[in-house]
Amino acid sequence: MLFSTISIIIFIGIVLTTLIIRKKQMHLWLGHYLKRKLKKTKHTVGPKHIMFCFVDHYEPMWGKDISYEQECARVERWHLDYPKVASQFKDADGCHPKHSFFYPEEEYRQEHLDKITNLCAAGFGEIEIHLHHDNDTSDNLRKLLLRFTETLHVNHGAFVRNEDTGLLQYTFIHGNWCLDNSRPDGKWCGVNDELIVLKETGCYADLTFPSAPSDTQPAYANEIYYAKDDPDQPKSHNKGKIVEVGGHNWGDMMLITGPLGLNWKHRKKGIFPQIENSDIRGSMPPTKDRIDLWVDTAIHVKNKEDWLFIKIHTHGTQEQDMDTLLGHPFEEMNQYLLEKYNDGDNYVLHYVSAREMFNIIKAAESGKNGNPNAYRDYQIPAPTYKNSSAG
Repeated sequence: MLFSTISIIIFIGIVLTTLIIRKKQMHLWLGHYLKRKLKKTKHTVGPKHIMFCFVDHYEPMWGKDISYEQECARVERWHLDYPKVASQFKDADGCHPKHSFFYPEEEYRQEHLDKITNLCAAGFGEIEIHLHHDNDTSDNLRKLLLRFTETLHVNHGAFVRNEDTGLLQYTFIHGNWCLDNSRPDGKWCGVNDELIVLKETGCYADLTFPSAPSDTQPAYANEIYYAKDDPDQPKSHNKGKIVEVGGHNWGDMMLITGPLGLNWKHRKKGIFPQIENSDIRGSMPPTKDRIDLWVDTAIHVKNKEDWLFIKIHTHGTQEQDMDTLLGHPFEEMNQYLLEKYNDGDNYVLHYVSAREMFNIIKAAESGKNGNPNAYRDYQIPAPTYKNSSAG
């Protein structure tokens, strides 16, 4: 009788767990996550260098019935408050926290970007490309990206032109997580060869993921990898080739993903772990246990375990989250990073932009060692932002 009761309890537990996994779309990435967790960690000599990158789906027009005045107020708060809070902190290289502003093409206003440009010119971040689109075509997407990168370059000094191709070089985040038409219903993209189009317009890395619990989440979790586009199929980045020391460019796009996993210190109903998906907002502040989890995830170039890459993300213009991103929780996050992960013996902290993170990854792939600070501009040079009179 006792055995029967225990069997029933175990069976119910398995059923409930399976239902939760399916509901949260964990089946899409849990297998790769567990396989990676079971790998034996290689011993490294000397401190581990942590590249810390904060990327922002920066959308001043977010929400319904937003007035122009509200857009301006959102941007103005960042323009005024971010330098105040970020200037309190410096990494091992003397750099302040850097915010990578992925600005949506469809929300472009020069006056908003002028203020963001001023932050970037002062060393507080860099401008990159964000895009929401639906039922699009390859030709239209190509024209749109070429036009927008040129606009940001001419008006604001964003990006650097490749001397060989003439293309402006940028990183990308897809709106609604739908890179390469990856929603099962085909909404919010429509372009099956999007990785190819991105490459052909100057994009050198995608930083969209993780997107869990969305069904757009690819199978690869906690990896830096290359993806090759199948122009006839969606979600080509669901598989790829891991970036490794001694490797080289492969396929059409490098994907740099942020930490994804299970946080057992935050449990729903006291039982089920919360999904850690690198998202920072008012309801999900960057607490110490989350920071520890990001570091423990140990995203790195294969066979280069002493350089770790942490990419977290947010939607910075939403009022309910600004006190977290521009206030005390942001301060506490940086204080903890500098206290625990910048002691010089065990860890060295480097605040990096999306561009700098890519450059350091490519340096690791090429077999470079030592201080990664030397490789912030390894392949893609820093842009020269145009100071504006925006005040």
